[in-house]
Amino acid sequence: MRFAKMHGLGNDFVVVNGFKEKLPEDLGGFATEICHRQLGVGADGLIILSPADGVAAAKFSIYNDDGSQAEMCGNGLRCAAVFARREGIVDSDEFVFETLAGLVQPSIIDMEHSVIRVDMGAPRLLPEQIPASFTGSRVVGAPLLVYARVYDVTLVSMGNPHCVTFVEDVEHFPVEKIGPQIETHSSFPAKTNVEFIELVDDQTLKMRVWERGCGETLACGSGACAATVAAILNGYTKNKVEVLLRYGSLSIEWADNGHIYMTGPAALVAEGEYLL
Repeated sequence: MRFAKMHGLGNDFVVVNGFKEKLPEDLGGFATEICHRQLGVGADGLIILSPADGVAAAKFSIYNDDGSQAEMCGNGLRCAAVFARREGIVDSDEFVFETLAGLVQPSIIDMEHSVIRVDMGAPRLLPEQIPASFTGSRVVGAPLLVYARVYDVTLVSMGNPHCVTFVEDVEHFPVEKIGPQIETHSSFPAKTNVEFIELVDDQTLKMRVWERGCGETLACGSGACAATVAAILNGYTKNKVEVLLRYGSLSIEWADNGHIYMTGPAALVAEGEYLL
């Protein structure tokens, strides 16, 4: 099976052309196998582009390295956009992917340098849309008891669930300890991604992320979008923000039409053949 290894700011994926390649029936089990860092290709997740119905150029499917399927993935969408153009799945700079979270539109800004802008749609803020067992119309700066400590959290769905909390020094924060505790908290029936955000100024955020089904990853596109929404809702930033990650940054804008736009790079690392 032919594959590409790609990453968006260090968040890495195995990407497969499902229009051409024959795939195993158990895609969750296959994702666990091929994403294994020592026994497989190694990645945070498996992305498959396959035929879609309607207006979409392709169906975007993503499986985490634990075998669970995610609704969508911001970094993965940028990688998939570059991959789709290279593979001839699309021949234009703007197109639509079908995801479990709905239709998403990437735009290729600069193919030579693999810069992609994605219309991520409007954030969903009702607790039942996250989903989360909170009351009220929005959860903004609400207390969440995690063992013996209370964290102020803001909840956002970008088609997948996010719990955002602001910390003073994100670099030294115990993400690996607190992340899984919030991910599996009883308040989140479908678990949640967790963003730990340091406010640099009113136009800049610094982020670390604990991803549902993956653990800490080097970047998360939908998480950067959720963090921006959370910062704006809390009155910390303007509507256009630079989100700093370990290996670069994403430009996130909450536009006047209510949609979130994410702009950033995607990188092709290698292409090869996986022996099934």
